[in-house]
Amino acid sequence: MKKYILLTLVAVIIPLSHSFAQDETEVKNHQESSSINYFEHDIPYTAKANKEFQFLAFFITQGVSSNFYPESSLFNGQLVGRLFGQNSSTTSDTVTAYYIEQRILPFFIYQPKLFNGRAILRASFEIDWTWGDQAYGLSGNKGSAISADQVNIQTQNIELELIPWKNWYINLGLQRLYDTPFNPYRTFFEKMTTTGYRLAYWGTDAVGVSVRWDRDYSKTKAGFYKLYENNAEDQDDVTLMELVYRKKLSTMWNLGGSMYYLMDRGKGQGGVSVFGQGLNSTLVNYTGGFNFGLPTNEYHADVAWIGTFFSRNPDFWLDRLLFTGFLNYNLGTVETKENGSWNKVADIGGMAANLRGAYRYGQTLNDYFSVDLIYTTGDGDGLDNDKYSGVITGNTWGMPASVFISSGAYLLFPHANVVNRFTPVVADISNMGYGLTAGTANFHRDVIPHKLNAKLGAAMAYSAVKPQDADKYMGTELNAALKYSFGPFMSLELHGAYMWLGDFYDSNDASHGTDINGIYNTERPTDPWTVFLVYKWLMF
Repeated sequence: MKKYILLTLVAVIIPLSHSFAQDETEVKNHQESSSINYFEHDIPYTAKANKEFQFLAFFITQGVSSNFYPESSLFNGQLVGRLFGQNSSTTSDTVTAYYIEQRILPFFIYQPKLFNGRAILRASFEIDWTWGDQAYGLSGNKGSAISADQVNIQTQNIELELIPWKNWYINLGLQRLYDTPFNPYRTFFEKMTTTGYRLAYWGTDAVGVSVRWDRDYSKTKAGFYKLYENNAEDQDDVTLMELVYRKKLSTMWNLGGSMYYLMDRGKGQGGVSVFGQGLNSTLVNYTGGFNFGLPTNEYHADVAWIGTFFSRNPDFWLDRLLFTGFLNYNLGTVETKENGSWNKVADIGGMAANLRGAYRYGQTLNDYFSVDLIYTTGDGDGLDNDKYSGVITGNTWGMPASVFISSGAYLLFPHANVVNRFTPVVADISNMGYGLTAGTANFHRDVIPHKLNAKLGAAMAYSAVKPQDADKYMGTELNAALKYSFGPFMSLELHGAYMWLGDFYDSNDASHGTDINGIYNTERPTDPWTVFLVYKWLMF
């Protein structure tokens, strides 16, 4: 699976990525005052490690048991997208899946002394597999069967950060594309999943250039990304531009706004494997978005997102109350080519709103209770009225490109503890275009402060509009976790969740481009459940 899910690695880079230059004067003075002769020792003596080059990594191994799996062998090793979607994922009351999977995300950071900290090269990769899958072949996310030797390394980022002036940052190349104002290489990942738009619209990687101006009380970010180039000589690209601003209003409160604009001239070409990309692609059926069902791929789409977001005490440091939220409206037009001319076939206008609150009742940051609410508009008649009134996210162009992983749910919404299998019930906040009203509640308790933490959670969802022959109620989830910390950034965790599916899944409505219950279910599927044991180590 792609790198987007285990994004926790980004947290490693934050405190370390911009202060690695070695103080040569200090080392020289130490050498001159020391009686040690460097060349008389097998291991040369050094007063200070050379920090021009740094290696960081995140390692995870987990054993998983669940009752959902792919019917098609095509997705047996790598399963991504909406549960019950066209990835053939389904649930069973007689079959149980057992597997162990493993991943390491290495980071290599180079900051030469020659440029005095003003130029940083970062390269990150992803190497993962399910134990015992394949050997001696060419394919992603595989390679741990006997003899191994599979080509399974994947490139996450190759990007250069330049600092031409104080508080100015230019990132060039394949880099993080997150819908927050924060620099992903200098900010703890958890903060980016709970502020801004929480990666619900854009939470992936893309090639391009971004410029940031970070001041004491404000942050400004502008970006240009080429999502798909296709044929270099043709005007068949998909291009994204962004402008984000965040202002610190007081010690507690922050307010921000943004504008994103996407120009889709790709005609569905490019994309993930044979699935294509864009409003009309098979990809959007897999990721749980809305398929426009246009009669041709000869279309032009212009989509914009205008939004605002706020936060109060987002780091949970100043007092015991935390609030974050956002409001985002996507709009645009779609044109198709008929008889040699372009004609508008649909307008786009959909909204999403989110509010999250938390109260820290205990002595540690892990002693808290949180409630998370999200609403997205839906569309009950597709394009029959020449308008789509639901939400569009990056999942229309990538798999997955939007990851709402911080709600605390395990099955209803996605969570971050995944390697090769990413199949939540709601993989995209548009909910296939039906819209969504959902909430989660989570209770965390440090049983042993900073050592043993317990978590209980619940989630519930309704669609914004009814599907055919069914109702809005999607289901209720209960989940729990127990986490033991061996030391800094090393833990062993046990997680479990069960979801009772609702009347929404009594429908076989395919008007939004995909069957709600998938092609393998003619009636409501079996309730999903999962249990997994996870070992994690963030090393640096």
